Amino acid sequence: MPRFDMPLEALRDYAPEIEAPDDFDTFWATTLEESRALDAHVTVTPVVTALTGVEVHDVTFPGFAGDPVKAWYLRPAGAPGPLPVVVEYVGYGGGRGLPHEHLAWPSAGYAYVVMDSRGQGSVWGGGGGTADPHGAGPAVPGFTTRGIEAPETYYYRRLFTDAVRCVDAVRGLPGIDPARVVVAGVSQGGGTALAVAGLQDGLAAALVDVPFCCHFSRAVGMTDADPYAEVARYLAVHRDRVDTVLRTLSYVDGVHFARRATAPAFFSAALLDVICPPSTVFAAYNRYAGPKDITVYPYNNHEGGGVARWPEHARFLADLATGTDAAVQGAGPWS
Repeated sequence: MPRFDMPLEALRDYAPEIEAPDDFDTFWATTLEESRALDAHVTVTPVVTALTGVEVHDVTFPGFAGDPVKAWYLRPAGAPGPLPVVVEYVGYGGGRGLPHEHLAWPSAGYAYVVMDSRGQGSVWGGGGGTADPHGAGPAVPGFTTRGIEAPETYYYRRLFTDAVRCVDAVRGLPGIDPARVVVAGVSQGGGTALAVAGLQDGLAAALVDVPFCCHFSRAVGMTDADPYAEVARYLAVHRDRVDTVLRTLSYVDGVHFARRATAPAFFSAALLDVICPPSTVFAAYNRYAGPKDITVYPYNNHEGGGVARWPEHARFLADLATGTDAAVQGAGPWS
């Protein structure tokens, strides 16, 4: 795939003025308040596996509208004291999978929570177990146009609320240090982590890789790759709904969450990425309000750093803990 977006020099300065809805903050404050007000509790059930070095727990917590959402909670076996925790959000179409798929962070001494994505988990990976009980109007196959007729009914309102409520739940789990919660994700997961960074106070860091849900007004129609292409196909049929759809998408645009986020963040972008074009990533990165750094992969598509990315994450968090990363030095209650 040849390069199709801006040159890197232009990307580093690309910070378009994308106006948020006037009631953006009220919309999200009300959404979260309503879900947090519901009387529901978190269940944590030990799971017996063949993994001898990792303790596994099956977690169910209340998400949007109190709906039950599943997650895995893994930690190093026998590790003492409250641990820092990485909360991972999953890429498009995937679910929380199986415990043995998630050993890197607990092997490095961290607690690790991977959240199921409601209604997803049947496209790749080890599957999911969380339903999305809310209906939607006409939609293109996939998730990006579900409920797109209004921000109140939109799928990503529910998913992002689940993600915030996941952090709420994680802070109360046994053996977790609530001051050292890191959110992370790739693609849809990266967009979700970015949203949580803009909505949840007191995070220790955000690991945001090739994020989806950024600069929708540019992404939709720029690429013919899903998920953004789902919106274009929807609008090709529903020609009279362009303004309505763009209004809905403006409530979940990562650029707006970036402007409200303060946790130290580590982004990535890939210059050959046709799924989440680099200009959409930089539109959010350049507006990110907290300390930040970004890795650019000049010759990669949407895999970005791929399997080489995790060691960079581990170094970033280690440097954050010791205060040796110049980009984020002194930027949070890590140690």
